[in-house]
Amino acid sequence: MPARRSEGVWLHDEHGDKYLDALAGVAVNGLGHAHPKLARALCEQAGRLIHTSNLYRIPEQERLAERLCALSGLERVFFCNSGAEANEAAIKIARLHGHNRGIENPAIVVMEKSFHGRTLATLSATGSRKVQAGFEPLVTGFVRVPFGDAEAVARLGEHHKNIVAVLVEPYQGEGGVNIPQAGYLAELRRICDANQWLLMLDEVQSGIGRTGAWFAFQHSDVMPDVMTLAKGLGSGVPIGACLARGVAAEAFTPGKHGSTFGGGPLACTAALTTLKVIEEEGLLDNAERVGAFIRQDLAERLRGVAGVREIRGQGLMIGIELDRPCGDLVKRALDKKLLINVTADSVVRLLPPLILNREEAALLTAPLAELIREFLG
Repeated sequence: MPARRSEGVWLHDEHGDKYLDALAGVAVNGLGHAHPKLARALCEQAGRLIHTSNLYRIPEQERLAERLCALSGLERVFFCNSGAEANEAAIKIARLHGHNRGIENPAIVVMEKSFHGRTLATLSATGSRKVQAGFEPLVTGFVRVPFGDAEAVARLGEHHKNIVAVLVEPYQGEGGVNIPQAGYLAELRRICDANQWLLMLDEVQSGIGRTGAWFAFQHSDVMPDVMTLAKGLGSGVPIGACLARGVAAEAFTPGKHGSTFGGGPLACTAALTTLKVIEEEGLLDNAERVGAFIRQDLAERLRGVAGVREIRGQGLMIGIELDRPCGDLVKRALDKKLLINVTADSVVRLLPPLILNREEAALLTAPLAELIREFLG
């Protein structure tokens, strides 16, 4: 299905058929497709300036950094081009933090079923052998525990004196839209404080309104030391960001890290416009309301269906876990003019644009529930 044009939550192919996009480019197109405010801002910026060296001041970058810090409560931002690059920056901050404390071989606690990227360091941090296979030897310096198990993290502090940070997704995306129990992040914060570790949150998928808040950590009374962003930040224009506060914000000094394209005028304009539209159009509240409707409607339509294990999520980050591998549902949904995703082999993942309204959501839930019933029948 090569897309030829788009509008809102719809993609159109070369034959004129339209598809409901319930994936948003894997959580990228939060404003949907061809949003007029974004298109206009990008055209105007391209007519003024696309790129200049970040050896010099870039006003759009400065405004975006100020806005992200105001929204998050963090203090400084490093801009890059992707989530993997943002997580690479976080890993480097953690190692610098460790060396500054006199730890010769600093280690980072990471989680089973996690996903942090496909560079050598980030795939080493990722908790998936499928992602890692064939790329050995992996980067060392990571200690893995089950996701959602704060006690396992606490026990590490008793035996591993070289740990310097915990890197975790508030809600796991690629791992199956896994939502930890309430209080998990707060307990990780307590453990990190007790051990002088950094709490680093990978919000590449969960950030920028995806869960109904600007950032997923804002659903709990927790403040990270480091947070990474990408995906929805630029609404399709590549941009990543690594935010930090406190000692973590002091780790990078001139010459320690850099990016040729990071924080360019065009990408920062895309991000600034994205944040402005999310605020102006009330898309945080919309994500919360429409996401709740999707989960409730699917639960009603699939009630009593053998093989449906759980419907879970937060905002417009939703997973439907089945009792068997269900990758074939992606092709079946495409035949029904729906764009969905299957992750962790058996979880139907929905990441629709934040602009999705209730009427459009109903056009998703009815045929999807029918597809799942047919598949499990």
